[in-house]
Amino acid sequence: MVLFQKQNLDIRLDLGRVHECAGRARRSFALMLAAQLSGPILWITPQYETQRPNPDGIRPFLDPARLLFATPQRPVDSLWCMEEALRSGVVPLVVADLNHYPALTPVRRLHLAAETGARYSAKAPPLGLLLTPDKGGAAGVETRWLLQPDSTEEQPGWQLKRLRARRAPPRAWHIAQTPDYCFTAMI
Repeated sequence: MVLFQKQNLDIRLDLGRVHECAGRARRSFALMLAAQLSGPILWITPQYETQRPNPDGIRPFLDPARLLFATPQRPVDSLWCMEEALRSGVVPLVVADLNHYPALTPVRRLHLAAETGARYSAKAPPLGLLLTPDKGGAAGVETRWLLQPDSTEEQPGWQLKRLRARRAPPRAWHIAQTPDYCFTAMI
């Protein structure tokens, strides 16, 4: 999957894999991804977490009715929920909003589940996205992204950095939101 494909930029997330996004605007990154996919999106947030997406804040990105929320009680259940959703291949994007970094073995299990889901999916393979605190640090992810707010008085904006990728070097972009809710990326 390529973000901002019309602008021919190198912002790519492979389907059937698990990626990580960190930074203060990490949830915006997930919403930008969701906006480019069709169908329902599963958003997993632990029950004890007080910060949850607000429908009014989601609306500039996509229709909030497309989001399905799961709120498991234990942190380990968040990863289990993500694994099962990826394995089923039913939803195109599974987002796990975590307050910790999963270890290598659970991330590997998520990759295997996404690969299995790709075989069962009638459409495109599912994409897994881990939202982690600070600057990220989950072992074994396909790519690691950092999204920070970088707005002006005239328009919302973000600084997107690719910190790690198996097939691409680190790179940075500025992303701006136009008044008609289109997103443009500039080097």
